Amino acid sequence: MTTRAGRQGDEGVSQIPLPALFTQAKDVTLAKLHWRLNEEGFKGIRYSHGAVFRFIDAEGSRLTALAERSGLSKQALGEVVTELERHGYVERTTDPDDHRAKVIRLTERGTQAQVAAARILGEIERRWAQHLGRDRIAEMRMVLEEVIRFEKS
Repeated sequence: MTTRAGRQGDEGVSQIPLPALFTQAKDVTLAKLHWRLNEEGFKGIRYSHGAVFRFIDAEGSRLTALAERSGLSKQALGEVVTELERHGYVERTTDPDDHRAKVIRLTERGTQAQVAAARILGEIERRWAQHLGRDRIAEMRMVLEEVIRFEKS
């Protein structure tokens, strides 16, 4: 087992398992994203809130649809929605097609946070491209997309 910092192999290549490197890259990127969102005034947004921000439809989504898309249970997703509602990022409204059901919609503030997150992630990717080169970033994107397709098949 390797340490979090990893060890260098005989050829100077890290021996951290590649999936662990993916996780570290995701963790540092999301930490930067959430720090920047907080700096821009979008307080209280956490990693788990991505289960809503990433999967909600523009016109709103039912809780069951969000839970299915995110892979969370309805109960867990309901807690996430409640947190976002407390922060003013979402609201629950009556489904016009079924008055017994609720639709979760982004508020204006929630939409602003979603747009800001997309912009910040784009800026992070551009920083990587400046540091590593556009071609390497394009290749990394293609390889990661291929890994995802392979693992899902």
